[in-house]
Amino acid sequence: MERAKRNARAVMAWAVPSACVGNPTTINPSSVRKAMQAKQKSMAVQVGAQYLEAPNGGRGILLGGVPGVAPANVLILGGGVVGHNSAKMAIGLGAHVTIIDRSLNRLRELDDIFNGQVVTLASNVFTVGETLKLSDLVIGAVLIPGASAPKIVRRQMIANMKRGSVVVDVAIDQGGCFETSHPTTHTEPVYVVDGVLHYCVSNMPAAVPHTATFALTNATFPYLLELANKGLERACEEHPALKVGVNTYKGYVTHPGVAESQGRSWKELAPA
Repeated sequence: MERAKRNARAVMAWAVPSACVGNPTTINPSSVRKAMQAKQKSMAVQVGAQYLEAPNGGRGILLGGVPGVAPANVLILGGGVVGHNSAKMAIGLGAHVTIIDRSLNRLRELDDIFNGQVVTLASNVFTVGETLKLSDLVIGAVLIPGASAPKIVRRQMIANMKRGSVVVDVAIDQGGCFETSHPTTHTEPVYVVDGVLHYCVSNMPAAVPHTATFALTNATFPYLLELANKGLERACEEHPALKVGVNTYKGYVTHPGVAESQGRSWKELAPA
């Protein structure tokens, strides 16, 4: 273990100037990306429920309701890892949950997974706009690895929402999927647009550093050991997930999504 730690420090010393391996673009749904998005999904529903409370500027709604009083309407935009897990948590708290996604196959999967406990809707401008009008909490979970998030929700859609409702933009570190989104911090996490609270903290898991550190370390340490013991070139040859995760190498961009979001050209990774 001590040898591994020394090797890991060596990787950090030499790898950063010549290459950048990004966790979000390392394609392995069962480890790195899934661990990071799992933290975000937990935070999204948790903070959304918090800001729905009246002292925090919300409508004064309990997410799960009580007998005789309807629960909150939670809309989740995107049915990927974040959307799936956000729905799981919101359902666990007793909310009425709707998921909108453009993939009908994914919507069928989610309907089977949740056994009909969620409403699934195909994504289009009309459906998004009309569903937003009824929503108390909206989770923006439209994520494209390495690329900027598409602006699913327009300013006019926000203006038509209930006053005191809450939107949580999980995609804010990729530009956000709400037209009214801009990055905030844990010091000043929310702002109001047209009476709607926006929570757009770009590093949401930083609010729970103990949990976040262990979760991310568990997922990334095996990759770090591969880099430390084999070097970047050999590790990428043996593990395609690492190769896909290389964003820059020796002065040029190697990931198409990163290049598009930055307006730069890119070329295939070809280690010397």
